[in-house]
Amino acid sequence: MTTPTTKPAPGPEFWERADQVIALANEQCMHSGGNEVATSLLYAAARFNAFLVASKSNDVAKMQAEKEGAVAFFTEQYKRMLTDNFNDYITNFDKYTQPSSAPEG
Repeated sequence: MTTPTTKPAPGPEFWERADQVIALANEQCMHSGGNEVATSLLYAAARFNAFLVASKSNDVAKMQAEKEGAVAFFTEQYKRMLTDNFNDYITNFDKYTQPSSAPEG
């Protein structure tokens, strides 16, 4: 998979899309457990990322050749984002866990 050489800062559309996905997850938590919703989100991200690689490949051989690099790329991105969010929650724990102001996701 060809990865970008520069990483532009996310624009407002990035945060809006993320907020929409989180809002949907929060809505689904009203009818399902948080762990079930989280597992569905992970599956959806994995399925969509596999689709992205497939849609940019001319054929199955190219997709197979790019599989390992794509898995490494997406795994590293997830690890970085998860670490950043854990650090944010640790820094803002009291603020985020107050019932009146806590984000749901």
